[in-house]
Amino acid sequence: MSGSVESGETGCVAGVGQDAEMDGEPPQSTPLLPSDDGQKLRETLEEEAPPAAKQPRLSEEGLSLTLDLPETPREKAGEGQENLAELIQDGEASQPGELKESEETAECLSSGGPCEGQAMRDSEEEKVEEVQESDESAQTPSEGQNLDLDFSQNPQMLTGSWAEYSTIPENYLKGCKWAPDGSCVLTNSADNVLRVYNLPAEIYSYQWDALTEMNPVLKMAEGDTVYDYCWYPKMTSLDPDSCFIASSSRDNPVHIWDAFYGDLRASFRPYNHLDELTAAHSLCFSPDGSQLYCGFDKCVRVFYTDRPGRDCEERPTAVKKLGPGQTGIISCMAFSPCQSVYACGSYSRTAGLYSCQDGSLLALLPPRHHGGVTHLAFSPDGQHLYTGGRKDPEILCWDLRDPGKVLFSLKRTVATNQRIYFDLDPSGRYLLTGDTEGLVSVWDTLTAPPDGNEELLQPHLQFQAHRDCTNGISVHPFMPLLVTSSGQRQFVSPGDSSDGDSSDSGSEADVVMLSPTPAVRQDNALTVWWAGPLLPATEGCEEEPPLPPAVLIE
Repeated sequence: MSGSVESGETGCVAGVGQDAEMDGEPPQSTPLLPSDDGQKLRETLEEEAPPAAKQPRLSEEGLSLTLDLPETPREKAGEGQENLAELIQDGEASQPGELKESEETAECLSSGGPCEGQAMRDSEEEKVEEVQESDESAQTPSEGQNLDLDFSQNPQMLTGSWAEYSTIPENYLKGCKWAPDGSCVLTNSADNVLRVYNLPAEIYSYQWDALTEMNPVLKMAEGDTVYDYCWYPKMTSLDPDSCFIASSSRDNPVHIWDAFYGDLRASFRPYNHLDELTAAHSLCFSPDGSQLYCGFDKCVRVFYTDRPGRDCEERPTAVKKLGPGQTGIISCMAFSPCQSVYACGSYSRTAGLYSCQDGSLLALLPPRHHGGVTHLAFSPDGQHLYTGGRKDPEILCWDLRDPGKVLFSLKRTVATNQRIYFDLDPSGRYLLTGDTEGLVSVWDTLTAPPDGNEELLQPHLQFQAHRDCTNGISVHPFMPLLVTSSGQRQFVSPGDSSDGDSSDSGSEADVVMLSPTPAVRQDNALTVWWAGPLLPATEGCEEEPPLPPAVLIE
């Protein structure tokens, strides 16, 4: 590949029928207020909808992100697990509600005053718009429909990308993530290139017979092994200035890539106590996009997205004077959707919960995993935290109302140090993950025991997605679509990755022990699946979906 950046067509083209404001909005955080104040806040939100903020373009010079967001009132954290439990129980997630008419308009309508004629004209215009929208929605699935996932049968494979990863030997994938507006997919692979794929237009119109293999519209090359990458949470393809990606790679600063044109926008340069450039092992934007959290050894550094460079806030996770804290490299992070709390996973096999205001430790979950925590996610209501580790067969569901308590566990096969992602659907009902055998498992969390007795939850559905390790999975924000990625480092002779299995080590050897066989089947692919109700023409088909072509290594 010539140069550090290669760009194809313009990336992240919005899909048919998508709403710019709805697509770009992340989960909103509700301030933790008493019940009376919380009721007033909800009434205020219903009466007055916040405008969608347009984000100006990031650049090294003259960069300015305008984010006028209300600060969340919060008492100083650090009171331990009881304080956290109170926050989780008292807080309520703000849900987008319908805009109500103002009091003046309501009085005019009730009394038949001067505004009655205007109200009738507005009503007629609204009816015309509703008819037009209903005609469009009948042809194309849009966010307004919010099609439900259907796991009563195996998902149907639609398309994917395979040839892109066959030009270089062992170019296995390392995960995939839908854009926040659902218009495109981001992948990471062993050649250290981030690729962006647009969602084919044929999927919106159900013309699945016309689907061909997907090709990336953008390629962004990092200089070394990519540790982590993430989308800007307010990204919408209708606003090119909001389309950007953060990535971190070995011996490099944190890069901000333009996901619309493919060029490098800005860099955040973290330095250690010796004034040496150090690479972040994990990345996560704050829900409003104003801050970028970066994980390091026993430390989290917070950069402000409107100030590229080296200035940052340092938040140690382990201070000797204050107790043991959370040791090891911070390998993954996630923000609560309805509390001012974020979670950090560590290669020391622990997960910690911290205050967004000052980074103080609220609770440290006990080390239940057999290996380092490599991925975690909050439930949409913020009451549960799911964690998964490397070379660990379990995904644990923690009850944050009683920190330290595990509600249930989910069993999967993880025989490698490679990061195996899992994902929740927008409602939080289904949890999906792959494993090192290529199997995708789907759990219905609503079937968990209501009394909270810890037990192993059985999968609701399992299907063979790939012939090799299914390391990445992502659920579309509003359509019944899944995307999976596969591959791992292969060895013909037996090998083990025990050298990277120490509790505090951050290296991901991506090695799996193989039985001595004359040949190994390699499956490096990105695949898109339909997980909704099948069309009438395909409902009678009960055949297993075809698997991506596999490469035979002699």
